[in-house]
Amino acid sequence: MLGPARFGPTAAGPAVSTTGDDAGVRFRPSPAVILLVPVVVALLVQVPGTIGLSWWQHVPPAAAVTSIALAAASALSLLAARRMPGPTVAVVATLTLVDLFVPPVGGPPPIALVFAIIGAVVRGARVWALVSVGVAWLAAVVGPELAPGVFGVTDWHPARIAFATLGLALCFAVGEGMRARIRGAQQRRQQLAARRRAAEQEERTRIARELHDVLAHSLSQIAVQSGVGLHLFDREPERAREALANIRALSATGLDEVRGVLAFLRGDELASPDTAPLTPQPQLAQLPGLVAGRSGLGLEVSLDDRLAGDAPPSAVQTTAYRIVQEALTNVVRHSAASHAAVTVDRESADLVVTVTDDGAGFPSSATERGGLRGMRERAQLVGGAVTVQSSPRGTSVVARLPWTGVA
Repeated sequence: MLGPARFGPTAAGPAVSTTGDDAGVRFRPSPAVILLVPVVVALLVQVPGTIGLSWWQHVPPAAAVTSIALAAASALSLLAARRMPGPTVAVVATLTLVDLFVPPVGGPPPIALVFAIIGAVVRGARVWALVSVGVAWLAAVVGPELAPGVFGVTDWHPARIAFATLGLALCFAVGEGMRARIRGAQQRRQQLAARRRAAEQEERTRIARELHDVLAHSLSQIAVQSGVGLHLFDREPERAREALANIRALSATGLDEVRGVLAFLRGDELASPDTAPLTPQPQLAQLPGLVAGRSGLGLEVSLDDRLAGDAPPSAVQTTAYRIVQEALTNVVRHSAASHAAVTVDRESADLVVTVTDDGAGFPSSATERGGLRGMRERAQLVGGAVTVQSSPRGTSVVARLPWTGVA
């Protein structure tokens, strides 16, 4: 959730994704590898198996060459599976059907047909696969009865027909399962990308709002006073001097307010207690709104408030709120979690705030950066501490703050 190495700008590599950005480090083979592996496996299973059976059964050379060519052709047809998954499964089903009626008898399993069916279903050519395999199955089972002159006389054992039918159904089931999983992963990535964009937009909006609130009043007043001073500079120097004094006071006040906002945006506003914020600092009563704002786009955040209406001093509440805010922001942007929980409780003389998620976690060797360091500094300013525990099953952030804070 709060991987320290992920606070700040993220970088994506071409073949590896990090835990904070894409829910775990995953190796993605190149499209060429994905295409060639089924071809190679089908060739290694079908061609040597056909050669061995032809030799074992003393098949005539012409029939043996035909069967070997059919086995190789069905495997090589998989090279077109990416661009033309539908026609590919039709061609492979036809070649497999013809091979059934060419010696040797009981050849190797039609691995190419298995790959063709699964690939067609995954790539959206489900109708092609159903029609092609259905026609081939009917031709293999019923063809010898209806046209023995074309197919030859073949008496299929019922068990063989049942096992073949079950195997074909299993291929379709595997393809549907893979297609559903791929679509789910795509939707998940889209949700995570939308979640990050929403979080970044929220941060930009918050920065713009804070700076606008601080600067708009001071700068507008400075502009007015400078215009008055220029107008009265020659005729009424005393009033012009008064306008310059007002400009000086307004600029000093504006600078103080800007420093307060910048400290707030850096996450250390409590380090400047003399700087009065332009707006009231957030309190624990605003946590429900924060939690509600972080929910959505595939993330559910829950709040368990066990204080029963009791509340610590304002400074402690602000610190707790900011820690929860930072933790949830990193859940949204980096964890790839689907569930997060915020718990607020009092244990003896401490306020205990816990934020947990079911994301991918982060490596223990990751470098600590601004987000986690900022939470620790916030807690230390009021005499508390933050503990972070992470594993591949999620991350837990526990902030333990003195109920009364520090003097």
